[in-house]
Amino acid sequence: MELVYKEENEKVFYDSMTFWNAKEGIAMGDPTEDCLSIIITRNGGESWKKLSCGLLPKAAKGEAAFAASNSNIAVVGDHTWILSGGIKSRVFYSPDKGNSWEVYDTPLIHGTPTTGGYSIDFYDENNGIIIGGDYLNPEANKANKAITVDGGRTWALISDSKPPGYMSSVRYVPAGESKEIVSVGNSGIYYSGDTGGEWIKLSDEGFYTIRFLNDSIAYAAGKHRLAKLKFKR
Repeated sequence: MELVYKEENEKVFYDSMTFWNAKEGIAMGDPTEDCLSIIITRNGGESWKKLSCGLLPKAAKGEAAFAASNSNIAVVGDHTWILSGGIKSRVFYSPDKGNSWEVYDTPLIHGTPTTGGYSIDFYDENNGIIIGGDYLNPEANKANKAITVDGGRTWALISDSKPPGYMSSVRYVPAGESKEIVSVGNSGIYYSGDTGGEWIKLSDEGFYTIRFLNDSIAYAAGKHRLAKLKFKR
């Protein structure tokens, strides 16, 4: 192991990391000043540079992110989306691998430190989903799921006031034409085949995060457990 980046501040807390390709990657964290903390590497992680707040939209007071599943960031090609939560829940968008940024409001529940968006995923440049809720009130399902069809500029609630409630990770099923979605949380695993309109509960076992290996196999991880999911094609 080699230390490649160090930041000393009592507010430093990084929540999520992903890579656009083998050389370029991004990590995001809670604000230490008046913007989200975003660091970028262009050399495969050997060194990282923190973006100046002058390049980023200002964060609202109490706006941060949740380290629930390493899925606060979504990337498709050069496009990047970051989901915040807490007192304010918004989507930060960059069309050019972090060189420029915009921010869009979401309809997700927010206003307290444990509410807002916990996970974001995009199927392509236009179709995306965000999910979350309130960690302290996991059964609540009002305004905790939304989709976009215009690259994150606008969001519409889905399955509002219907299960599932609080979820910590969401993923599109590869080759599912943006209709098939899987989500996990403390209350179990849920599946939707109609772009989040209706959800089927697949398991009562709780998990924190899920990732697809290919178009038919996914792995979910939770406390002291790991599950392998197989989807028929």
